[in-house]
This record gives sequence, C-alpha cells and structure tokens, in this order.
Amino acid sequence: MKREVELVVISDVHLGTYGCRSEELLKYLSSINPRKLILNGDIIDIWQFRKSYFPESHLRVLKYILDLAYEDCEVTYITGNHDEMLRKFGKMQFGNITLTNRLLLDLDGKKNWIFHGDVFDASIQHTKWLAKLGGWGYDRLIQLNNVFNWGLTKLGREKYSLSKQIKNSVKKAVKFISDFEDTASHLAIENRYDYVICGHIHQPQIRKVESKKGSCIYMNSGDWIENLTALEYNRGAWTMFSYEEQKASLEHLPTEAIKFRQNLDELLQNIIKGTV
Repeated sequence: MKREVELVVISDVHLGTYGCRSEELLKYLSSINPRKLILNGDIIDIWQFRKSYFPESHLRVLKYILDLAYEDCEVTYITGNHDEMLRKFGKMQFGNITLTNRLLLDLDGKKNWIFHGDVFDASIQHTKWLAKLGGWGYDRLIQLNNVFNWGLTKLGREKYSLSKQIKNSVKKAVKFISDFEDTASHLAIENRYDYVICGHIHQPQIRKVESKKGSCIYMNSGDWIENLTALEYNRGAWTMFSYEEQKASLEHLPTEAIKFRQNLDELLQNIIKGTV
C-alpha cells in the first residue's frame, strides 16, 4: 500500500553523475502517492552530462516522474545551477508539469518560499568555471568514497562519508553553510514568509530562525547522493524523510510498484531496440 503524501520536495538528484542514487530514489518514489511533487533544482546534472554515462535507472527516474504527472500529480520543476540551461525558457507549463525558477505556495494559510538557492553562492555567480570544477571533483570523490565504503562493508564496519568529513573540518565550508542558511532565512523574514525551502548545499535541515524583525522556518531538502532525504508536507506540518532511517520498510516494494517498474524496463528496452 502506497503512503499518501500531500506534497514532496526533493532536490540535488544529479542524474547523469556517478554519485546519483537513482535506485534508492525510485524505491522512495514507488512507496508514496504524492498530490504534488516539487523538484527543487539540480535534478538533471547538465553541467556534467556525457553521452557515455546515463544509466537506465536514471532514465527510469525521469519516466517515473512523467508518469506521476500523467496520473494527476502536480509536478513543479524549479531550476538549479546544474540544470540552469532550463532557465532560459522562463516559466512554462506542460499539462501537470510546471517549469519555473522559484515558487511561492500558500499551505494552510502559511507562505512557503521555495527556490534552489544557488543565487547565494558567489562562486557560481562570479567564477562559474571554478564551481564546475568543484562539481567534477565532488563526483570523483563520491566514486572514491563508494569504493572505500565497499571495503568497509566487507570488513563489517560502518560506512564513512569523506565529503562530510571534509565539509565539517574546513572552517570556510562550515561558514558558507551557516551564511547560506542565515541569508535565506533573513530574506524570508523580511518578506514575511513563514517558511523558506532550499536545496543546493546538500545539507538536510529544518530549524527555526529568529531575528529582530521576526522569525521563519528554514528548511533544506538535502540530496540524493549522500543524505538521501526529502521534505514531506502532511496535515499542516513539514517533516524530513530519510531513506537510511526507513530503509528496512522500503526493501520490498509493493507488488503494483514492482510490476510498474517491470513495465518501464520493457518499454525502455523496446525504445532502445527501436520497436516503439
């Protein structure tokens, strides 16, 4: 039985990169029945896109999202920096799919300001080549980390995140994350928004921020590379979904979801063979 969810926010999936955890994302999406799905930037990594690497599971994620829209789920794609090429189209709508740069939602009388967040990143605004190099380096680090964790698992030890350790040990990285959260929150307070929801920094978070001008709730949906998190809204409240915490319940997909994925596999194979 699929879990009913009013609204889901995911970001930083980075389809087309080695670090993308598409299989886990498919399991999560297959376990829920959302009324609205918000893709908050960096879903497709156009910066690092290459013809030689775009696995079938990454295609299945896109196909699954399209089918959710076909089944009356409202899908909003908010552009990020890694898929910034889509920004030149401005705001567009295709059936139940909306492409935009930001979103303001009224949920149960509360204003929710949703955007990716790269606008606060000076390296992207002024030295894009450096940001792209950093993205490439991060993907290589994730590859190395996967090999490292494979060895730890074989030895019966817990997995270890190299990137998280680096972020937590580098003062500038810690300060950047703190400044990012504070800037987004203070802008939300000035505009009298109740919630501000970002992605970009791959740091899942829900916390209250207060200033002399008021307060708001800052939220970040995290990513689907390391943290495997999403924001969910139900019955007037926001919560953070963590795949690792719910992993046991997602190991066996519902029968209908398994059949659905098998049908997707068959369709993709027919497309590849040129029979469709």
